[in-house]
Amino acid sequence: MLPEYDVIVVGGGHAGCEAAAAAANMGSKTLLITMDMTKFAQMSCNPAMGGIAKGQIVREIDAMGGYSAIVTDKSMIQFRMLNRSKGPAMWSPRAQCDRTLFSIEWRNLLEKTKNLDLWQDMVNELLIDDGIVRGVKTRLGITFFSKTVVLTNGTFLNGLMHVGRSKVEGGRSGEASSFGITEQLLKHGFEAGRMKTGTPARIDGRTIDFSKLTEQKGDENGGQFSFLKHEQKPNNNKSCWITYTNQQVHEILETGFDDSPLYNGTIEGIGPRYCPSIEDKIVTFADKEKHQLFLEPEGHNTVEYYINGFSSSLPWDIQFKALKKIEGLENVKIFRPGYAIEYDYYPPTQLFHTLETKKIKNLYFAGQINGTTGYEEAAAQGLMAGINAHLKSYNKPEFVLNRDQAYIGVLIDDLVTKGVDEPYRMFTSRAEYRILLRQDNADIRLTELSYKIGFASEERFSNLLNKIKLRDHLVRFIKTFSVEPGSINKYLNKIDTSEIKQKRKLFEIVLRPQITILQLSEYVAELKNEIEKTGDKKEEIIEAAEVLIKYSGYIEREQQIADKLTRLEHIKIPDEFGYDKIASLSTEGRQKLKRIKPKSIGQAARISGVSPSDISVLLVYMGR
Repeated sequence: MLPEYDVIVVGGGHAGCEAAAAAANMGSKTLLITMDMTKFAQMSCNPAMGGIAKGQIVREIDAMGGYSAIVTDKSMIQFRMLNRSKGPAMWSPRAQCDRTLFSIEWRNLLEKTKNLDLWQDMVNELLIDDGIVRGVKTRLGITFFSKTVVLTNGTFLNGLMHVGRSKVEGGRSGEASSFGITEQLLKHGFEAGRMKTGTPARIDGRTIDFSKLTEQKGDENGGQFSFLKHEQKPNNNKSCWITYTNQQVHEILETGFDDSPLYNGTIEGIGPRYCPSIEDKIVTFADKEKHQLFLEPEGHNTVEYYINGFSSSLPWDIQFKALKKIEGLENVKIFRPGYAIEYDYYPPTQLFHTLETKKIKNLYFAGQINGTTGYEEAAAQGLMAGINAHLKSYNKPEFVLNRDQAYIGVLIDDLVTKGVDEPYRMFTSRAEYRILLRQDNADIRLTELSYKIGFASEERFSNLLNKIKLRDHLVRFIKTFSVEPGSINKYLNKIDTSEIKQKRKLFEIVLRPQITILQLSEYVAELKNEIEKTGDKKEEIIEAAEVLIKYSGYIEREQQIADKLTRLEHIKIPDEFGYDKIASLSTEGRQKLKRIKPKSIGQAARISGVSPSDISVLLVYMGR
């Protein structure tokens, strides 16, 4: 007899791996079904994690107890903190990873996770009884029963790949598509659509002339994503390289436009505006003489390079001819051409904030199936779906993050409230509370919340309490310790800021924009001693203290705004609220409210088409 599970996760990509690990680590008997166990969390596009806003998401996943940051650190080949020249709300960590090692490390962690079984097969049917999912059936005809099911099918649902006018079924290069689930869900009243995305050619590094390219090294001192301490410092020894297209490249590419399915309309699905194909770039930015390209290494022990910025579905020979006209690539050889892929997705307004579907109970969607793009966005959804599937299996309260608590909260609220009209990608501009949602304080925001629901480990919670203790001690010292002019003026002159005439609190000195605590400690022995007490967390503690001191006014002001606006989140709307009874609602507003069924007035206010006057009417109707 096959065992009955609490949670079944379908798909072993970034969303599926995080979902399965989360549910199992919280105590659910979990089964992860994937078509290929050698490709867990495969980096099917560029071999990197993090970046603008995405880096914040990875740190949030880690703060809660997910694995993406740990795997990133174990497979890292380069680390950079982006936007250091801007304020801390914009700082975003990014890492190049060894693509093969990334999947291997994920598999290692999954195989060591208690309560987690793995099965290699294709799921082509859901077991649904009276509006409740009961399990899945696979291509091999095997039935697995469970209390909940999480679908994380990525680009595999009816996936179709294109290179020029050639097309082949598949969810990823060399891998088969998945069939049956979309057809079944349509019969249960779900809406489905098609999306498209593209990926660049992979090239042979032995044929690149690096002397003609601009080198982009990692940060001098490296870095890491996880808040946990590693036995070995993550690698930071590989460079990326920058080159550009040119007018000759554009002219060659234009000769193939009629054969480009991403451009000529062969693929009708919606494409990613923020990651366009090279064809789209040439047309949209016709005035640009060149476009920047990044050559990114695929790993430690391979010569394969990824050409970031050159996604294409043009015929392979057109791609090849154009690449050879790029500076540094005159003698290039390609391992495989770029290709486009189209696949099924489900408009995410069909989900609750837990990522459970509204039409079928105990069924959850996570990742590209919801119309998103990006490993980080997928992993975050998988984490939350896995947590909530576990909680539902044990009849425990749901777990939802608000927009002022996490980028993950912004991501999911955007999806279920606003829906998508193109593949959704996270940006810092999507968050109203960027100063609160920094990468450095993800653990302070989320670890305790996760610990309370039984997910974050005792080790993580203990680390958090120790970090807060050390940070606050350092801040108190800086606020109370006074420094003499004689010991500090030489340094102040050196960095071209005004001297002090009498004793001043260190706090007043640190507030100056030119000053950093670490530099200051080289001239103030007492401060250096206090910093040394923080041990191996020195850099993290200094950064946390510095942000708190320099930006406390901004942080407090934004928190007040967040507290004020989130009052609307506490005004709940019953599931079966009678919008038809309220004649003064606008027609569009009524239609949107009935379709999305917001849980609160705050969510209702964010629905496109629901006007401020509609919200006022609802508040009056509810006695507010």
